[in-house]
Amino acid sequence: MSDRATDPATEVFVAHRNLLFTVAYEMLGSAADAEDVLQETWLRWVEVDLEEVRDERAYLVRITTRQALNRLRGMKRRRESYVGPWLPEPLLTAPDAAQEVELTESVSMALMLILETLSPTERAVFVLHEVFAFGYDEIAVAVGRNTATVRQIAHRARKHVDARRPRGTVSPRRTRETLASFQRAVETGDPRALLEVLAPDVVLVADGGGVKHAALRPVTGAEKVVRMFVGGLGRVGGGLTVHPTVVNGGPALLVRLDGEIDGVMAIHCRDAHITGLYYVRNPEKLTRLGSETPLTVR
Repeated sequence: MSDRATDPATEVFVAHRNLLFTVAYEMLGSAADAEDVLQETWLRWVEVDLEEVRDERAYLVRITTRQALNRLRGMKRRRESYVGPWLPEPLLTAPDAAQEVELTESVSMALMLILETLSPTERAVFVLHEVFAFGYDEIAVAVGRNTATVRQIAHRARKHVDARRPRGTVSPRRTRETLASFQRAVETGDPRALLEVLAPDVVLVADGGGVKHAALRPVTGAEKVVRMFVGGLGRVGGGLTVHPTVVNGGPALLVRLDGEIDGVMAIHCRDAHITGLYYVRNPEKLTRLGSETPLTVR
């Protein structure tokens, strides 16, 4: 941080840092890019006359949103050339990290993948209104649109997300039981056990980024997913272990090969079956799995 920063400016920024990171990550799906946005936000914040700021939280979120929007527009172009499916950078979170139901769902792999299908402005408006409960007037200032337009964007984005949002809710206990059954099936490589825990319409999305082997398209259907798992496990040339963890506020398996992290697999459940598997193997996206990342809506 710059030496020009006054102590009050530093204290305010640090007090809201977790919130600002969460906003940027929700918009970008990348922790590395979110950190860059925070640095850009800080550089602009230290130039602000604090006596002119009535709502420090809203002002900082406004700066963060604008910087994230600029970066997101550039990232959209880069992702067009990404090898295979793109998944958000997974974050290790505490079991109770997301105190708000909206935050828990909004950072899930399933929903963040849907947010990727929104335009940058739609994503910003949806995130600020639906997750962080900002009013339309505040959002309008942040995204550079008038309030009436923001209302229309919010309605369109919500309708888009709701049409694609995974259905069904499962209790945390049932989800843990399902994850444990899936873990045992993976460890034993038992095709029948895998079929029992996967929903018939399960979808597997794997992100290797062109660096690690991964399916270049989503794989749909329990039998196809099982064949891929069994075939992949049969080709593993070392000691494979899986451990339960919490990623982006939801259940996941941390996959290690000969003791080194090989990937992380998040799941989405409906009833007692897995409907979504999100497997991140791109090494560039696995750097934040050593420690928990605090996320907040406050």
